[in-house]
Amino acid sequence: MLYVTEAQVGELLTPAEAFAAVEDSFRRLARGAVDNPARVRTELPDGVFAVMPCVDRELGFAGLKTYAWLPGGTPFLVVLFSIAEARLAAVVEAELLGRLRTAAASAVAATRLARPGARTLGVFGTGRQATAHVDALRAALPSLAEVRVAGRDAGLAERRAAAACDAVVTATTAREPVLHGEWLSEGAFVCAVGANDPARRELDDAVFERASFVCCDSREQSRLESGDLIAAPVDWAAVHELQDVVAGTLPGRTDDAAIAVFKSNGLAAWDLAAAARVVELAGAR
Repeated sequence: MLYVTEAQVGELLTPAEAFAAVEDSFRRLARGAVDNPARVRTELPDGVFAVMPCVDRELGFAGLKTYAWLPGGTPFLVVLFSIAEARLAAVVEAELLGRLRTAAASAVAATRLARPGARTLGVFGTGRQATAHVDALRAALPSLAEVRVAGRDAGLAERRAAAACDAVVTATTAREPVLHGEWLSEGAFVCAVGANDPARRELDDAVFERASFVCCDSREQSRLESGDLIAAPVDWAAVHELQDVVAGTLPGRTDDAAIAVFKSNGLAAWDLAAAARVVELAGAR
């Protein structure tokens, strides 16, 4: 059994490797080769314990991501079981892996949903996830020439400037909307990464009222935990899954002036895919 530390993940898993692993994961999801039940959360004293199970038959692994969200920190692990060999294959420390796979999924969405030639990126949030998204989206959208950041204490002018970009990412822990639809430019791509809790929102109703295309990573999981979609005036029948866009069975952006939204909750399928790539790279080394 292989045990991979955070430091080793940092040595092995590049943003480009994470992008390739997650993009292939979306294709397997679309083919029906992956079972990805919704996240299960259990309360801890002053925190939350979460388990995210997954079976990826084509990849050859069953496994899970698990973490304990506590005041003193949040340890993350991915556990991989080999289906063919019926054994525990690897345990991978997954804080960095989680950041990279989340940013990679947003980058996959951007390559399909951002307007061609997008030049400006607005980011709401200044944490590690926001930083990972700047790196991932700059690689995915090479035409980007400017990044505007709005932190927790940003004024209205700074928030409007970040919102008036070709691509806009919200990676915050906000309880109330930080991005208002009236601030968005025509043709904007919006990627909402935070607020995977029914009581939290990053996007106001106007974002969805202006959007021509709305998708998520999992409708099942979104119905349970995506505060943005649960509270917004959306028709769930018109909320698509990104995997179908990646597979080419559903068109994403069809109009340069349209606003497209991707709501990311985070899937165990991405964790398994990224961890499996780490294990492969570790074996090669």
